[in-house]
Amino acid sequence: MPDTQQRTAIVTGAARGIGAATALRLAADGLAVAVIDLDESAAKGTVDAIESAGGRALAVGADVADAEQVEAAVTRVAAELGAPTVLINNAGVTRDNLLFKMSETDWDTVMGVHLRGSFLMARATQKYMVEAKWGRIVNLSSTSALGNRGQANYSTAKAGLQGFTKTLAIELGKFGVTANCIAPGFIVSDMTRATAERIGEDWDTYVSARAAQIPVARAGQVEDIAHTVAFFVSEGAGFVSGQVIYVAGGPKA
Repeated sequence: MPDTQQRTAIVTGAARGIGAATALRLAADGLAVAVIDLDESAAKGTVDAIESAGGRALAVGADVADAEQVEAAVTRVAAELGAPTVLINNAGVTRDNLLFKMSETDWDTVMGVHLRGSFLMARATQKYMVEAKWGRIVNLSSTSALGNRGQANYSTAKAGLQGFTKTLAIELGKFGVTANCIAPGFIVSDMTRATAERIGEDWDTYVSARAAQIPVARAGQVEDIAHTVAFFVSEGAGFVSGQVIYVAGGPKA
């Protein structure tokens, strides 16, 4: 990056999967990275991988749906790594079920992590971005935002993140802060593996069947999402804001 000041990024849900791949990619691009996850010890693997490659990283344990924990986590990141001007809201959970079987707890848990969590993280970090007159926020949505059987909670949360992103872009743009959204399609991850288990399908058969429906004829990898995040975070993407990009191997979910 042309700026000699090293940027600090926060990636939530970065102990594994898309979050870990994103943290590694941003670190490779020269950013210091705070790896936030519910269990701090689980985040240490990602931190170790970044540090072994010569990067700077910090593991932080926090429940993104808890306002006090979020404030404490962001304050710690600012003190130990530097003011965070990049935020990747990736933390997520699923509590899939058909509507008539879905409990209020299933609904509230998913809304809490995806929507409340992204709101709390953005609110806590935006002051550092506004002060720096530069910032990047990337929210992780999903093709499920278009609707998906058995995911009324998840689909609603992921659709909500798209509206949240566009509003952040409008409110924060004049401060040099962009906000964009990535909606992954089928990605090989622990979450999709859990989905296969839930519906009783063999994993390899499940992946093959999903890949056959994708125009590029393969399943997505976590690195596919990390590369897209890297673009949105880059200096060159400063005129791209309020956008939702579907990274799904084709034009449909």
